[in-house]
Amino acid sequence: KFAVSPTQKTFHMPTRRQFIFQATTTMALSVASLKPMAQPNTRWPQKPIKWVIPFAPGGGADIIARLVAQPLASALGVSVLVENRGGASGMIGTEVVAKAPPDGYTWLMSNNASVATAPLVYPNASYDPLKDFTHVTMIGSFANALLVRAEHPAKSLEDFLQLARQNPGSLTYASAGPGSAGHLTGELLKASAMIDIQHVPYKGTGPALVDLASGQIDALFDGLPASMGYIKSGKLRVIAVTSVMRNPTLPNVPTIAESVPGVFGGAWFGISVPSATSKDIVRVIERVAKQVLVSTELRSRLGEIGVVTSGMAEAEFTAYLKSEIARWSPVVKSAKIRAE
Repeated sequence: KFAVSPTQKTFHMPTRRQFIFQATTTMALSVASLKPMAQPNTRWPQKPIKWVIPFAPGGGADIIARLVAQPLASALGVSVLVENRGGASGMIGTEVVAKAPPDGYTWLMSNNASVATAPLVYPNASYDPLKDFTHVTMIGSFANALLVRAEHPAKSLEDFLQLARQNPGSLTYASAGPGSAGHLTGELLKASAMIDIQHVPYKGTGPALVDLASGQIDALFDGLPASMGYIKSGKLRVIAVTSVMRNPTLPNVPTIAESVPGVFGGAWFGISVPSATSKDIVRVIERVAKQVLVSTELRSRLGEIGVVTSGMAEAEFTAYLKSEIARWSPVVKSAKIRAE
């Protein structure tokens, strides 16, 4: 090799000592670059990760997963592939993950329906949400919105309640399916406000949004991420949100609890894996997810669709899940909600 003097711009032959140093350094770098290939595959992850979304495309879980998957993939160094496996209020996709190899390469986009309330509604649930999963981290939560089409005569929650009392049994409300957050919140509203409105279950919120906009149903309890586009376009109107406090994205929209105390309930989402997954892998996922969720850009993008990021770790997330099961169990029993 030749060295170039930057000041004199002339060539100088390297000394023997310099030559030996350069040669040994180059060889060491070459060996180091090959070393991982010769060692056993002990580092995780080594291949793409499949993230199962147990709901149809177009819903809140799907939208959130696709926003979060890319930064997760960048941080982990492998692809994170989103796969929709909808049906039975999230139970079909959830069962797939429960039976997957516990190697860290199959994740569940767990949420309040699939791991908290669906097992209460479906008596033949094939998995135990607490025994069959390790709930790694909560990604975030959002309020459901009580939506009507723009031309609907109910311009406010008070209007909707008055119409329901004047026409018992005639108004319909839809949800993403039996046992979903929208369904349970609707039943809680019925009992608390003493009104009679009919539940229309859908297989996901996408078809329900289309039918609501076309006037096939009167109202829909739906998550803000999926419905925000319809709201901004003026096709749908939000008459109330189901959170405890008003949502910062829609500060002028009242909560249901402002008119009917005690009625609240949103949706939350997280990453869960089969329960036998190595704790070392769980800690990696937990750490990387927390790192990704503090990103200002991602928090901003999620905030635009009404999502409040969390980053709740495994122990706290599991405790929260237990509290949700305890909170909704009486509602399911009182309303006699059952699905086959």
